[in-house]
Amino acid sequence: MSRFLDNAARILEAAESAVESGNTPTDMTILITAEGGIRMLADSDWPLDSLQSHHGAKMAYRVSQNASVVRVEGRADSRTCLFETAKPERVARLLLNSSSGYWTGPRLLAAQS
Repeated sequence: MSRFLDNAARILEAAESAVESGNTPTDMTILITAEGGIRMLADSDWPLDSLQSHHGAKMAYRVSQNASVVRVEGRADSRTCLFETAKPERVARLLLNSSSGYWTGPRLLAAQS
C-alpha cells in the first residue's frame, strides 16, 4: 500500500480508537510536508485542497465524525481517498440479510400490527 493510503488507514484507526474509548474527536486536518513535517488544524472550514496548497503540504487528510461514522478524506497530488466506518445499523442489516447457505427453512417475518 502506498504511504498516502497507509497514512489514511492509520489515521482512521486512531480516530476509531478514540471514538471507541468514549471520546468525541473534533474535526481535524492533518497536513504532511515533503520533508515529513506535520501540521494539525482543528475545525478548519477551508476546502482540503486549498489548505494543502496554502501550506505547501505534500499530503492532506481531514478527519471528521458524524453520528457514529468516522471519516478520513485524503489528498496527495492528483490522488484522493475516502475511508469511513460503516454505521452499526448498516453492519447489522448486512449481517442479518446475508445468505450463509446454512439456513434452509422458511424466512421468519416480523408480525405487523
